[in-house]
Amino acid sequence: MLSVLTRKRFLGAAASLLLLGAGAQAQIKLRYAHVGVDGAPQTLYATEIAKLVKERTQGRVEIQVFANSQLGGVGEMVDGIKSGAIAMGHHDFASLGKILPATAVFNTPFVYRDAEHSLRATDSRTSEALAAINKELVEKGGMRIVGSFFQGTRHLTSKEKVLSPADMKGKKYRGVPVKLWSSMLTGMGAVATPVEVSELATALATGLVVGQENPLPNIFNLKLFEVQKFVMLTGHMQSVLSTFVNEKVWQGIPAADRKIIEDTMFEVGQKTLQWDKDTFDKYRKDLEAKGMTFIEAKDGLDLEAFRKAVLAQIAKDFPEWTGYIAQIQAVK
Repeated sequence: MLSVLTRKRFLGAAASLLLLGAGAQAQIKLRYAHVGVDGAPQTLYATEIAKLVKERTQGRVEIQVFANSQLGGVGEMVDGIKSGAIAMGHHDFASLGKILPATAVFNTPFVYRDAEHSLRATDSRTSEALAAINKELVEKGGMRIVGSFFQGTRHLTSKEKVLSPADMKGKKYRGVPVKLWSSMLTGMGAVATPVEVSELATALATGLVVGQENPLPNIFNLKLFEVQKFVMLTGHMQSVLSTFVNEKVWQGIPAADRKIIEDTMFEVGQKTLQWDKDTFDKYRKDLEAKGMTFIEAKDGLDLEAFRKAVLAQIAKDFPEWTGYIAQIQAVK
């Protein structure tokens, strides 16, 4: 039987963690929030996690997924997980920057060698840099990162053809509403304009912003082909997303089931690498069929100009990340 003290501890996060019964037969229900739309890789990831965790814990842990910003935008989701009103969720590492700015280092443009490297360097079970970040996240925000997965390589889109940072100078481009994206877009020459993903299509249609950046699946699933003409294959960022959980909720789960959840997240994270490979060509063809034009290096896209400009801006804005970046790049 659970003690009164234990029951009170769990009731503190009752909106996200519900215990029924006792001992090994206890059922834990976790509310999992994210902003991904139906059909997006991140939605498939969360759904697969929920399915496998329920099976592998024999029903002891049930994850209830709330997609498409049902529980609020990115900021509301992070606040909800910090408070315990939501158990867990996922988004870019940089979305936790409001709690611990250094978390955004895992979204640094050009920091990973390839997609596979991005997941090895963000494995919560082995990453030296992430272990240090998690320690501070627990202390300052009452949450921790327990998984990561690959959403794709991020590329620019615009109503106009873009070949270099000079073509973006002084123009408004949408960025994820966190400091790193503003820094990156500033390096690209643009005026960084935060817009929630749920409002992105409207912002592009009304001219609030002239362009944005996202992986191809997001560009397609958000129907940005209706309001954008060009896709520039800048590949400026490996889009690896973090899965994070309220610390009190996490510690309330038996250790054996926590291990099942972490191992399952890593396994499904590896699947997302293949999902990206399988879908890139498909999404490119689908977007071209919808009228979008792809711009590559062979078309005059100056990738080195983007690389130099963005890295210079990041070094200027985040000099304290030097050590973390070295640890990330050292991962084999």
